[in-house]
Amino acid sequence: MTFKALVTAKTAEGVSTTLTDRELADIGEGDVTVAVEYSTVNYKDGLALSGGRIMQSMPMIGGIDLAGTVEASDNPAFKAGDKVILNGWGLSQTHNGGYAQKARVPGDWLIPLPRKFSTREAMAVGTAGYTAMLCVMALEHNGLTPARGDVLVTGANGGVGSIAISLLSQLGYRVIASTGRAAETDYLKSLGAAEIIDRATLSAPGKPIAGEKWAGAVDSVGSHTLANVLAQTKYRGVVAACGLAQGLDLPGSVAPFILRNVTLAGIDSVNTPREVRLEAWARLARDLDPGKLKSTVTEIGLADVPGVAAKILKGEVRGRTVVNVNA
Repeated sequence: MTFKALVTAKTAEGVSTTLTDRELADIGEGDVTVAVEYSTVNYKDGLALSGGRIMQSMPMIGGIDLAGTVEASDNPAFKAGDKVILNGWGLSQTHNGGYAQKARVPGDWLIPLPRKFSTREAMAVGTAGYTAMLCVMALEHNGLTPARGDVLVTGANGGVGSIAISLLSQLGYRVIASTGRAAETDYLKSLGAAEIIDRATLSAPGKPIAGEKWAGAVDSVGSHTLANVLAQTKYRGVVAACGLAQGLDLPGSVAPFILRNVTLAGIDSVNTPREVRLEAWARLARDLDPGKLKSTVTEIGLADVPGVAAKILKGEVRGRTVVNVNA
């Protein structure tokens, strides 16, 4: 039995990704077999398909997300016919991922699909939206409320940024969106952003500490942007950091932490414990506006993934990209 899969492999020229037929016997280790219906394209997927040190071995099927229906299970938690989702864990790193019509994975990595979502809608959320929810939960855990002041969202046009804006505005926060694409102002305001600022005001080297502007922030950019975000966070403010679009470095100062008691909360979506995942998805089902979610989504097929993955690394993709693996 064969199935369609998007396989990334090393070549003499570097790395290439090809849509091909695979044998079910080559699908990988696990105790649950899933008929995949949808996946997504995230920034991490762009890094993986470009050879950016995500995949620990090749050839490998990429895709850090998947949603579909259980076909067979040796895990007592799941049975044939169950709708499931998977975000992160070893997908696209040590284990074949979601860019295929079939997946075999450890059942411990799966969670049940929330009843509110179809598999397509769950992948419209995907790792980006689930990460955005983890950021919101971290802000709340550290005491942030709408009454404390504005919340900044950097990388606002991306998947994490788009859903973070929607979630925060739905929860009553006044949201400031940072973007390098002024033409997207109407889109960002439709998601709930009250104010738009140019990302150039944050992306260059700045002062160790600057005027207080926001009570909290969700940052998916890193580097100078994160340093400047911290430098302008209000006393006892909270910043959730979840990305590295500008860089892995943090060229800042301890000043915001020791002079303003700012909290920097790191967000990892890959190895998040199961109970936290379940809470995050329950919150997404409750707090995410379906209409706003729908407005962020573009659907593509497997063959279109490499092109979109390249664009996402350049910051040229708006919102969420859903991959219909059967298209």
